[in-house]
Amino acid sequence: MTEEGHELVVVDAVPLPAFATPGPTRLAELTTMWLSRQRSAHTRTAYRRDLWQWGDWCAATGRNPLTARAADLDAWIVEQRATGARGRPAAESTIARRLSAVASWYDYLLVNTAADPEPLISHNPAQAAARPRIDPDDSNTVGLDRPEADRLLAQARADSLTSHAVILLLLVAGLRVGSAIDARIEDLRVDRGHRVLNLTVKGGRRRRVPLPPVLAHAIDEMLTERGNPAGGPLFVAPSGLPIYELYVYRLIRRLARRAGLASADALSPHSLRHTAITEILDATGGDLRRAQDFAGHADPRTTRRYDRRRDQLDNHGAYLLAGRFGDTGSGT
Repeated sequence: MTEEGHELVVVDAVPLPAFATPGPTRLAELTTMWLSRQRSAHTRTAYRRDLWQWGDWCAATGRNPLTARAADLDAWIVEQRATGARGRPAAESTIARRLSAVASWYDYLLVNTAADPEPLISHNPAQAAARPRIDPDDSNTVGLDRPEADRLLAQARADSLTSHAVILLLLVAGLRVGSAIDARIEDLRVDRGHRVLNLTVKGGRRRRVPLPPVLAHAIDEMLTERGNPAGGPLFVAPSGLPIYELYVYRLIRRLARRAGLASADALSPHSLRHTAITEILDATGGDLRRAQDFAGHADPRTTRRYDRRRDQLDNHGAYLLAGRFGDTGSGT
């Protein structure tokens, strides 16, 4: 942000918005602490990005976030629905997530400066904003069927050993991308004859994920090509630097386009997790408990969303009626 009266505060080498009035130093300190209390590095990154987008929009529209009202948040919501952050309308779930992050930031400022002679804010404007209502059964995540997943994996193998190992890990283990990119070579272990990967997952918890032979072999091939290093990031880019979320995002879409997938431009790392969870449900006859354990969901209702969506598509009544009305001829 370069607007007059604004400055950048760097936290973990990533710029944060800070506002000139009042007390930018105090604001920067509290914003840093608000981010630091999030146990997951992935969550910290997402919150930082969401807060930046709010601050950037305020600067562009001449608003001060510290004196913003609910109507200002509503205006931001309306603009996101129209143009989003990259010129495309944002999904309701994305808007809701951004608003939740901003509301959390305001709450933190409110609690920690209420007793100050000059509090940074007097209220949380995000609490009164018109938050999107999210259908618990709805998701804009696009999954892959089996032939599509096979074609994506074929392109990953042709691309590089690293690409193959990354895509296979996301599909076979159903990991969140943040856990995959944070994995380290030192996290590879053997437990009772099982090759395993000890990962940090959502909420900062540690989770042991088994590596079936096909996945373990792909990782071993990748590491052998790199000279079998004893430690460091498990996945690195051709530059030698650790891969990051946007790298994986771009990789998936690039490979999907090469594979000729119709949904290529709508895919994301979560698409592969979505595919993996749906495959587990199909393979187990809809065993929600097993799918929940696989996905690492704390709440079974989260897993249930995948099952309901699978049923909504695979067993939708439209397919039944197509047999009744779909062969009536085109000339009558």
